[in-house]
Amino acid sequence: MALKKKKITAKTIITSHINADFDAIGSMLAAQKLYPDSVIIFPGSQEKNLRDFFISSMSYLFNMAEPKNIDFKDTTRLVLVDTKQKNRLTGVSELLKKNIEIDIYDHHPAMKDDIKGTFEVSMQLGATTTILTSILRRKKINPTADEATVMALGIYEDTGLFTYSSTTEQDLREAAYLLSCGASLNTIVSLVVKEIKAEQVTWLNELLNEMTTHRINGVDIYISTISSSSYITDLASIVQKVVRMEDIDIFFAIVLMGNKISIIARNRIPEVDAGKILSLFGGGGHAYAASAKVDNQTLAQVELMLVERLKKEVKSIQITKKLMSSPAVTVEPDVQCKKANAKMTRYNTNTLLVVNKKTESYKGYITRQIIEKALYHNLADLPVEDYMNSETSTISFNSELAEIETKIIEEKHKILPVIDNGLIKGVITRTDLLDYLVKHNKELKSNEYNLSRKNGAKKRQIENILYQRLDKQTKQLLESAGKIGQDLGYNMFVVGGFVRDLLLNRKTDDIDIVVEGDGIAFAKAFAKKRKCRINTYKKFSTAVIIFPGNLKIDVASARREYYQTPAALPIVEKSSIKLDLARRDFTINTLAISLNPGTFGVLIDFFGASRDLKDKTIRTIHNLSFVEDPTRIFRAIKFANRFGFKIGKVTSNLIKNAIKINSFKNLSGLRVLSELKQIFEEDNPIPAIKTLQKYGLEKILHPKLEITPKTYDLLESVNKTLSWHDLLYVDDEYYRWSLYFMAILHRCPYAVCDKICSTLKIPLKERKTVLEKRYKAENRLELINNTMPLTKVELYWGLIDFKTELILYMMALTDNENVRKAISYFYTHHKSINPVIQGRDLIKIGIPPGPVFTQILKEVLNAKLNGKVKTKKQELAFAKQWAIDNKLID
Repeated sequence: MALKKKKITAKTIITSHINADFDAIGSMLAAQKLYPDSVIIFPGSQEKNLRDFFISSMSYLFNMAEPKNIDFKDTTRLVLVDTKQKNRLTGVSELLKKNIEIDIYDHHPAMKDDIKGTFEVSMQLGATTTILTSILRRKKINPTADEATVMALGIYEDTGLFTYSSTTEQDLREAAYLLSCGASLNTIVSLVVKEIKAEQVTWLNELLNEMTTHRINGVDIYISTISSSSYITDLASIVQKVVRMEDIDIFFAIVLMGNKISIIARNRIPEVDAGKILSLFGGGGHAYAASAKVDNQTLAQVELMLVERLKKEVKSIQITKKLMSSPAVTVEPDVQCKKANAKMTRYNTNTLLVVNKKTESYKGYITRQIIEKALYHNLADLPVEDYMNSETSTISFNSELAEIETKIIEEKHKILPVIDNGLIKGVITRTDLLDYLVKHNKELKSNEYNLSRKNGAKKRQIENILYQRLDKQTKQLLESAGKIGQDLGYNMFVVGGFVRDLLLNRKTDDIDIVVEGDGIAFAKAFAKKRKCRINTYKKFSTAVIIFPGNLKIDVASARREYYQTPAALPIVEKSSIKLDLARRDFTINTLAISLNPGTFGVLIDFFGASRDLKDKTIRTIHNLSFVEDPTRIFRAIKFANRFGFKIGKVTSNLIKNAIKINSFKNLSGLRVLSELKQIFEEDNPIPAIKTLQKYGLEKILHPKLEITPKTYDLLESVNKTLSWHDLLYVDDEYYRWSLYFMAILHRCPYAVCDKICSTLKIPLKERKTVLEKRYKAENRLELINNTMPLTKVELYWGLIDFKTELILYMMALTDNENVRKAISYFYTHHKSINPVIQGRDLIKIGIPPGPVFTQILKEVLNAKLNGKVKTKKQELAFAKQWAIDNKLID
């Protein structure tokens, strides 16, 4: 009689889903390193290449057992990787009934019937192996070369060699780490990069020939139903090739193999969630890739069930809100054509809606082409209603893409007002539609993102970047802002420099939030909830939220602006996020991140800012940008210098043109001064100053202002001096900008300097520093140069009346190293020396009060400088002796 094999026991069991792929295998191996005394239950795989590789090469890495050989009585923890769905598990049903700890590591979206773990790490990355690898790396648990190969296989396969839209920065980072641990790329390539074989070509043709199209809620969905008497190797790969060959957005392959039916789904649009749809069939996965196995059903039944499921789950492509521009630019019927023309120019639009403001009724539209013809024929004073197009068509928020395409393309309407409850909420133009269609198609072909475009905007989820690069307080504030705004019915965004600096991984100080709604109402609600202060500015619909510790958040209602004259301050009106971003200076400052709970962390890019950040290029949004606001020229130079970017060719030409036509003539000197100060406050403004000179911008300050090679030598000396100072005196405040400004003015005649100060409207106090006091400092420096060496006392009284800026200026200006060292020694050792004793101490030793106190304290100070006195007692003794010697006391 054979002996009964003794069962093994284990406190921790690790397993994954049935038909395990490389991600499941890699995750189980990584989990085994995280839980060293665990036993793995391998659920098996139908994929031949994975099964063969696992059995022949790497099974020795796993402490593995079959469920029938395990006694679960001592098991206290179950670890699930790459799944949290009960119906995808085998061999652990007994454990799921016990009251034990369940640890879950998964990258799939949450589903209604998910197992709830006592500990869960769930992140929507490209692979679950990525999650576990990052944990191992953080705990400094390093894999061997073979272990790294298995784990890397999981990441490479589940990201489609980093081409799937689910791929994240973290997947690439952890794969790179595994390669550094010795992962074999040859092994990975041989298993993941699959050459299509002859028999697979047959099945590829079968899927193509049996493909049918179902239009469901405006979405074209492709389904192929085929059968095979045997298992089809690498079916998922074949399905992926079909999608790429036919450029299909949504594809379901229903395949009968033997007595089981497999469903494999691939999807590239947000209106469909493949994982959710196949969960009905006991499967799962992601919104863009999913699979399921079905028993005891026919192909026809499964296809019918799938189509019915699709009808319930597929969202209609209602893109009206995504495409429309809001608010619409309108004109009343009795407005003269010449005024309508001015309004078109002001808002940079080619079409105006004609609306009766009293009744809010839509009458028609008029185009720039018609207006220009009316003006050409001397009809400028006639009303627009005489020439408007009254053959109109409108749409609602519920209109689908097909309806919009029909009205604009087939019925040839140039503009479609969006009507809701009888009111015009926005417009969709022919350009809006074409822009959407072109960019949407490019997006799908490149498979770059699985998020939709909003009105031509690129979107991608960067929530992981927010959590990695922001401190806890800032993250919580942004989340809180999104929730409070959502409760008010507003769309909330953090925008501009905050987003730019976040993506550049630079320190982010200024937080600017834009509200599609009432910014002040949001600020009040936020302040009440978070118990902080606010300042509101009703004229501009803005507010500042102030927290303890002086942290501030600037809040603004989304707004658009226009300029009545070049270089004038803009006129501001409420608007949408797109138009709000469109008013900004450069593309790199037009990024926004959604803060609403459902879309938190979604990056919105209407104007190609992500591309320009990657290319390190400064580009304007429109060609009249510098004409409308010439100060943007200074900002372009400032940003190029700060980030090490180049100014784009077209942008550079626009700068030259703005200077040529003298766009600065109406510009306030204070605005120019403000921009120059910002440039000079940068860590090293010298490259920016060179760029200013390249464009001839110094001549705007004064035609006779010359920046020479000697000027740049002095600027370099200023830069070194400030670096020395700021390293030693971090908290010492001074006007940093003034040193660079004084260096530029150094060789200018007084009359030129005076005129420049007047042009820039430099405040009186600062003007005295850069003019009269600068000249005094230069003269004093010359005197010091000529009379060196000086005693400590002589140097002290020669320099003590000069402010920090002028002391540093003298250090930068001198060519004499001994003088520079003497001044720096004064600054570091003597500048802050003062007597400890005061007038009341002198009274106590019998010296009568009077002007002599000043003389005595000066003598005490001189004694301290010479090292004769150090303590208060010595100071008193010195003062008393001096008073006796001068017969002030007996």
